Formats: sequence, C-alpha cells, structure tokens
Amino acid sequence: MKPENCISERINKKIYRDGDRCIKLFDEVFSKADVLNEALNHARVEETGLNVPELFEVTRIDGKWAIVSQFIEGESLSELIASNPKKYDEYMEMFVDLQLKIQSKSCPLLSRLTDKMNRKIDLSDLDDTTKYDLHTRLDGMKKHVKLCHGDYTPSNIIITPEGTPYIIDWAHATQGNASADAARTYLTFCLEGNIAGAEKYLELFCTKSQTEKKYVQSWMPVVAASQSVKKKDKEKEILLSWVNVVDYE
Repeated sequence: MKPENCISERINKKIYRDGDRCIKLFDEVFSKADVLNEALNHARVEETGLNVPELFEVTRIDGKWAIVSQFIEGESLSELIASNPKKYDEYMEMFVDLQLKIQSKSCPLLSRLTDKMNRKIDLSDLDDTTKYDLHTRLDGMKKHVKLCHGDYTPSNIIITPEGTPYIIDWAHATQGNASADAARTYLTFCLEGNIAGAEKYLELFCTKSQTEKKYVQSWMPVVAASQSVKKKDKEKEILLSWVNVVDYE
C-alpha cells in the first residue's frame, strides 16, 4: 500500500486513493490517541446503518499514522453545488434531510457533546467570567443523546453516480443535542463567508426539525467558543465575536 495518488490535502493530513481504498495519512503532529479515537468513532457510527465508508484498518506508513477505509466514487456535495448553482435549493434540502437522518440515530458509546464543549471552553482565550457564563449556559441546555457529526458540511457528503449520499469524516462525532450540531454547521457557513447559505440552511433545519430558530441561536455562543480553540487567528476572531451575539436568557 503506497499513498501516491493524493486527492485532497487538509491541515496536517492528506487523503490518497489506492484502488478501492481511501488512505487518510496524518502528519506527525497527530497523536496515536487522536487517530485511534477517530477510527473508533468511525467504527461505532458504521454500526448505526448509515451510509458511511467501511473502515478497513489503522496502520503506519513511513512512520505516520493512517486510517484506511473504503473509497467512495463520486463528487462531494460542495462540488455539486458549485457546478450546478441552479440546483442549490434541491441540494440544501438533501443536505438537511441527511443531517436529520443522522440525528435520528443513537450511538451510546460516543463521547458526550457537552463534555467536549466544556473542555474546549476551558481551553479558549476567553476571560474567566465569560467561561463561567458559558459553562452555566451549557449546563442549562437540554441533555439529548442524538448522533452529532461535529463537522457537518457539504464537503463531507459524497454523492455516488447513482445518487446515493455517503457521510465521511467522523473525527468529531459525539452524542448530544441536535441543535448544537446545527449551530456548528451554521457557523461553518459563516466562516466561509456564505451568510446567505447559512441563513437558508438554518431556516430549512428549523422548519424540517420543528425547532425554534431562537433555540438553535441560543447554542451559538457556546459552540463558537468551543470551536475557537486551535483555529487560525482570523477564524478565531470571528468565532469569538459570536460569543456575545445572542443575549443570554
């Protein structure tokens, strides 16, 4: 197995295709524990019956950790949106419907979303008073155990030539409140500068899930604070500006 055909490059990792296999090769900055945790998340989500690539193995290549899984032939939803702008509304409907299908599943052995967020808030650059307010707010949120992707974006959906959607990249999967995951997706659209897309997404999610928009918005300060950790300075600045966007109830 030789990673030669690089199909994608992300921060500190590269994605290769080797026949019917996909190799995610991590740089040395990734710890063994982080790589194994991502693989374990993937394996646990596979058991829900969702369309996810089959996990084959975790290995080392030239001293670097790698996760090897099934290669899914197709295009990402983000690529389809870019090449077919007239079908934007149709693709967004598909995007939200698929997220709701994910959130209809339970995966009881995954880490809890609230635990992860509390740890991230502690690691943020916010002052102690703001951190305390965010911890208090998070503690008052409804405790759910729905499957949350943690990085649900159109680039993490692969559509096969037959039209079957597959969800990839389960590194940040947790169990928790679906509205927190929706807030995370909304903020991702905003970070990409797609404010109109963010608003359309939020309207669709709230309508289809019968969730009050205000409730999803109430998660945004907490989610933004937790996502600000290890971000680039510009993204961190944008996220931290969201901490006080929504007034505390």
